[in-house]
Amino acid sequence: MLLRLAPWVLTGVLVLPLGAGLAMVMLPAFGYLPALGGETFHLGAWRALWERPGLSRSVLLSFSTGLTTTFISLVCVVLFLAAVRGSWLDRALHRMVSPLLAIPHAAVAFGLAFLIAPSGLLVRWASPGLTGWERPPDLLIVQDPWGLSLMAGLILKEVPFLLLMSLAVLPQLAPEQRVNMARSLGYHPTIGWLKSVFPVLYPLIRLPIYAVIAYATSVVDMAIILGPTLPPTLSVSILQWFNDPNLDRRFMASAGALLQLGVTLAALATWWLGEQIVKRLGQHWLVNGSRRRGAFAVAFSGRFLLGLTTLTALAAMVGLAIFSLAGFWRFPDALPVTMTFNHWQRVLPSATTPLVNTLVVGVTATLIAAVLVIACLENEARHQLTPKRAMWLLYLPLLVPQVAFLFGLVVAAESLGIRPQRSLVVAGHLLFVVPYLYLSLSEAYRRLDPRWAQLAHSLGASRWHTFWRIRLPLLLAPLLTACAVSLAVSIGQYLPTLLLGGGRVATITTEAVAMASGGNRRLIGVLALLQALLPFIGFALALLLPRLIWAKRAAMRGAA
Repeated sequence: MLLRLAPWVLTGVLVLPLGAGLAMVMLPAFGYLPALGGETFHLGAWRALWERPGLSRSVLLSFSTGLTTTFISLVCVVLFLAAVRGSWLDRALHRMVSPLLAIPHAAVAFGLAFLIAPSGLLVRWASPGLTGWERPPDLLIVQDPWGLSLMAGLILKEVPFLLLMSLAVLPQLAPEQRVNMARSLGYHPTIGWLKSVFPVLYPLIRLPIYAVIAYATSVVDMAIILGPTLPPTLSVSILQWFNDPNLDRRFMASAGALLQLGVTLAALATWWLGEQIVKRLGQHWLVNGSRRRGAFAVAFSGRFLLGLTTLTALAAMVGLAIFSLAGFWRFPDALPVTMTFNHWQRVLPSATTPLVNTLVVGVTATLIAAVLVIACLENEARHQLTPKRAMWLLYLPLLVPQVAFLFGLVVAAESLGIRPQRSLVVAGHLLFVVPYLYLSLSEAYRRLDPRWAQLAHSLGASRWHTFWRIRLPLLLAPLLTACAVSLAVSIGQYLPTLLLGGGRVATITTEAVAMASGGNRRLIGVLALLQALLPFIGFALALLLPRLIWAKRAAMRGAA
């Protein structure tokens, strides 16, 4: 009976807070918030919002950033998959890209900033020999007014995400058979893949693509670090209004949150319209009989773009490590004159509480999410149910901009007398941890051979005994990997931690982003590197524990 309720509980845990947050952000947007003296409905907040200088540019930045980032990321992934032929280069890129998903967005943003800044690593390595610069150039590269550095940072994170989502569903499509059939008709393998595999792959990754658009149009932490400042993106402006000492700005922040929701919906609608146009225009290309034209360009571009993305992200992480250990380092020296651990010694004592909060919140949210997701999947397996279409509701928190409902959740919590605290932050993280854990674990759970359970039942084992002694041990590796993904997602959450914690629940992520306005790259490097190391530790444990537990049963280690 309890298992039958699991899907409803899981959906309710996500949808109810989302609905409450949207409702409580709509009311103040139209003037109603009795706690701040708003007793009647009016449009004063919207009038104040329209009068804000730079609003149209902020909206345009958010809109263009989301669409451009998603388009470039998707092109990189599609061209690479079309070019893949199982060579050593392809396998190496696969291995290097996967760990990049574990790096939090803020850490990637800091690393990229250190890499491309006027006094960053790239300029130092090229100067003065190639550039002739003895001093850093007077160029606005990071936080440029067009948002190019922000787009670059988002691309570094979204390419691994879309690639792994594509690799997860490709086995369902038998791509090798499709390409072989195309080759038998005279098509080059690359063109054959684009014409026979991509049209059926795209519908399966449409939801992750929409999630990327929603995130890129409303990102906060990366926009604070890499995005323009005069004016900033719309999401950053909303956060500033919400945290303004003048509480009347809360009304305008609520109106801005609804505007952000509209911007994201407009970006999604524009992308959908683009899908229809490409679908109509692509029909002729699919059947025009062109078998080899552009094959070399596609193959070269796919490997080059993914290789460039991967190497840039790795160089950004190397830059964080160098800056965290740098002593005296004058421009244009390529490397520091001295290395020191003084910066780590300065940061670690004060970072103890943020580290503890990060781990407690992340582990707690992951464990709760694991129980809910496993209960849901076990109910599906026991009753031989097919995945319901309603399960797409699980991904609503990824499709709705965070700023569009988290402000409402804060207002709802305050109305109920719930003060900012760690448990509230855990509840907020659940909204984003559960979808990723479900996405990571569901396929492995469904693909587990049902004959194992049937054999156990034939020997007299109960359902629960089979679950604990057969199913969970067989799924240990994918379960730990899914938990590692969820932990990485929790560690990277900035806005839910900041708002629901009221600034009182400090984590490594909030501390690192808070230092973005400071100029001490060495201390920022320490915090950002700590933030990046925590998910890697989680993934390392996910890989190591099955090998230790099943040291004498090698076949059990690869149950994923």
